[in-house]
Amino acid sequence: MNDTIIEIKPFLRWAGGKTWLTKEVEKFIPNNFNNYFEPFLGGGSIFIHLKTVEKIEKKAYLSDINSELINAYQVLKSKPVQLISSLSKHQNNEAYYYNLRSRDVIDPVERASKFIFLNRTSFNGIYRENMQGEYNVPYGFKQYKTLFDTDNLINLSCAFKSSFFSHGDFKKIANKIKQNDLVFIDPPYTVAHGNNGFIKYNQKIFSWKDQVRLSKFIEFLIERGAYYIMTNAHHESIIDLFGDYGDITILSRASVVGGKKAKRTKYEEIILSNIS
Repeated sequence: MNDTIIEIKPFLRWAGGKTWLTKEVEKFIPNNFNNYFEPFLGGGSIFIHLKTVEKIEKKAYLSDINSELINAYQVLKSKPVQLISSLSKHQNNEAYYYNLRSRDVIDPVERASKFIFLNRTSFNGIYRENMQGEYNVPYGFKQYKTLFDTDNLINLSCAFKSSFFSHGDFKKIANKIKQNDLVFIDPPYTVAHGNNGFIKYNQKIFSWKDQVRLSKFIEFLIERGAYYIMTNAHHESIIDLFGDYGDITILSRASVVGGKKAKRTKYEEIILSNIS
């Protein structure tokens, strides 16, 4: 066992995060694979779990379309001391939150610090921008005994040493993927679970056309001889689009994102993989 990583856990709150799914995904991991790729990184719960249980032994290429998210990861990897120093100056109150939210920050360390603070103290850990591209999630009124777990941030920074972060569309990583590499794919869900509705906000981020592009990407992975694991909503349209590319496992979970009147409901999701 590697004694250099004591414990690492996700440091961001992320809507649609897969912390609940880590043990299930672990069951699909092949005994031997080369490099690891994750093009929809988000809160990073799957990568962090696989790193903790030492399933990832070689390089990891981690990417996302959200440039502020990737900047936060890059800064945590390369400048953890400066980042923690900046985070220590934040105040968890409404006035401070809105003041910081309205400020333009250029320095990468301060941008990462702002992003992490807003994520920690915002409503439900949602990332949302208005038509002008400005982050507009309201203050969450969530109180913490300790605002940031600095020990975990240091441990994460150490765990990121053999990881490479990049910003962009999922297809940008294609030329790096080789035979026997492993790709974990967790796209924004375009359709609602178990019905015919589209998820209004996610449609702006990841449309049905993007799901079709993703199916072509999975074809490419199969032709390249790479392993892949994909999570998605359990929906007829998703099954029709991806069902020929691997084996499907259906999982059920309880989920709620919303205000005080939101209901906790059972949803079904799928894991699709070419790993047998």
